Amino acid sequence: MGRGTDRGTRYGRRRARAALAVLTTVTVLGAAGCDAAGDDSPDPSPSASKRARTAPAWDTSPESVAAVGDSITRGFDACAVLSDCPEVSWATGSSAKVDSLAVRLLGKADAAEHSWNYAVTGARMADLTAQVTRAAKRKPELVAVMAGANDACRATTSAMTPVADFRAQFEEAMATLHEKLPKAQVYVSSIPDLKRLWSQGRTNALGKQVWKLGLCPSMLGDADSMDAAATLRRNTVRDRVEDYNEVLREVCAKDRRCRTDDGAVHAYRFGTDQLSHWDWFHPSVDGQARLAEIAYRRVTAEAP
Repeated sequence: MGRGTDRGTRYGRRRARAALAVLTTVTVLGAAGCDAAGDDSPDPSPSASKRARTAPAWDTSPESVAAVGDSITRGFDACAVLSDCPEVSWATGSSAKVDSLAVRLLGKADAAEHSWNYAVTGARMADLTAQVTRAAKRKPELVAVMAGANDACRATTSAMTPVADFRAQFEEAMATLHEKLPKAQVYVSSIPDLKRLWSQGRTNALGKQVWKLGLCPSMLGDADSMDAAATLRRNTVRDRVEDYNEVLREVCAKDRRCRTDDGAVHAYRFGTDQLSHWDWFHPSVDGQARLAEIAYRRVTAEAP
């Protein structure tokens, strides 16, 4: 019985080796000749192939830029008191002191021809859809967005834009943009930390006089008061800005052609050198340059 079992085992092993050799040969021949011989396996579906070819990839070198938003993107109070100064805009300005996002991406000559600023001082998120509609007529490859500070900068905290409304307005603007320009990319800046700006600017007497003209009263009103009511008011504005920034991040994350700054502008610790020397609240020329740096790094970052 032992010898028969041994012969049967060897015979079984030979059959297994032979079968394995045949299988290997078939596999090699199939791999080498499937295209020429007409492999019976199904090709990828046309829709799958199309998705693979057209899947949007972030272009780190867009050839045109449009900017939308509010006073920060207009360079307000950076060059003269209570005046726009778009030439120093972080997004599309021509000033060599700023080296704007558009100039960094396109070069100075091309930026002059292929970048446009549709931001409006005082604009809120509700105004963004109209701005992107105007910008879309230029067919920009990249739209730079910085909006939302004025939704928190209201006469009172109760007048601030509700978070749900802010979300709906931003979603509408994004939907409008992509309806008109399906391939446009969007860079979304976070809203600066308004309480940080108050804490820096309140050290300057001139700046506080400008604040009394009605600049962001929900945060800057009664600037030197440190009582419980003033503290609560400022913290309410701070928290609302954080909520707005979360909305910007969440909405943008749903769009493969959208990038935020990952909160970099909100986290940036503006010092007095980065604040307007007229209102000590808006970015100075140097502050605009810092915003341009943040935007350029994010726009040109390779996908993770």
